[in-house]
Amino acid sequence: MNGNNELKEIITTISDKLDFSGVVYVKQNENVLLNTAFGYRDRGEELPNTSDTRFGIASGCKLFTAIGICQLVEKGLVNFGTRLIDCLDIDFPNFDKKITIHHLLTHTSGIPDYFDEEVMSDYEELWTDYPVYQINSLKDFLPLFQDNQMKFKPGHKFHYNNAGYILLGLIIEEQTGRRFTEFIETEVFHRCNMLDSGYFSLDQLPENTAKGYIDNNEKKTWRTNIYSIPKQGGSDGGAFITAPDMIKLWDSLLDFKLLNEKTTRELLTPHVHVNGEVHYGYGIWLNQKIDHVYKYHVMGYDPGVSFRSSIYPQADLKIVIPSNIESGPFEITKAIEDFLLNK
Repeated sequence: MNGNNELKEIITTISDKLDFSGVVYVKQNENVLLNTAFGYRDRGEELPNTSDTRFGIASGCKLFTAIGICQLVEKGLVNFGTRLIDCLDIDFPNFDKKITIHHLLTHTSGIPDYFDEEVMSDYEELWTDYPVYQINSLKDFLPLFQDNQMKFKPGHKFHYNNAGYILLGLIIEEQTGRRFTEFIETEVFHRCNMLDSGYFSLDQLPENTAKGYIDNNEKKTWRTNIYSIPKQGGSDGGAFITAPDMIKLWDSLLDFKLLNEKTTRELLTPHVHVNGEVHYGYGIWLNQKIDHVYKYHVMGYDPGVSFRSSIYPQADLKIVIPSNIESGPFEITKAIEDFLLNK
């Protein structure tokens, strides 16, 4: 059995065990080692996922927001040290005046989050008092955190923060005069030739797009996530991509087609230590041993969505695993790493 067939057999076995739904795309050097789809994009109609199915990727697209901000830096509209109060004309009465774009990009701003994972475990709880259908723009998130108190002083520590990325999207809108989603689709997706990806509305999904499914294993029932997340994604998450398009994003970023070399390296710098080998750059996670970054990755989890994509520069390896259920990409990524890197 050759290596590709062996890898496919391993991943198929894990997928069957997890009842996985999604795509597993693995590319090393110029060779596609695996491009396999599992499960259904539409369970009711029993329409299968394909390698070109579009999937929501939740927070996996914070990287796109960071790239957008870096493009503004290259144009001289802002810099990483620009203070929030100097680049966004919105009042935050209790926010520290020293908050900078760097703090927002690295989750070190200390601002209150609209979804604080330390005190909330269920994302759907957000919409009990503030219906999800009222979220139609980035500014619609502001009442969820705008008047709240700071959690800590800027730069004091890392604390993952979705609201910070909402503010980054608002900065892009104010500085460019363009809607955030249109800006990213034009300045990032189109420049990468990511023709199948976009910020699609859940009630207007294009063809071959996976619906997100929330399973109740106890009752053996399922439902879609249309009432569980905002109907259109924004700067903190929610874009739809295909696995091949995500490979185009990585290739364009690393070939300096989206940003110049200096800014790209700034984005990929481990700016803040999270824990163990894990660090955070601008919109991206990094795993580092001593001073050696061996893995860059993005991830996203929402009701009905899970996503992981990783690149390993020394091995010239790229992995993309989007899914329209709530788990699976982590376990499959680990299996691929064990097979290709840890033998």
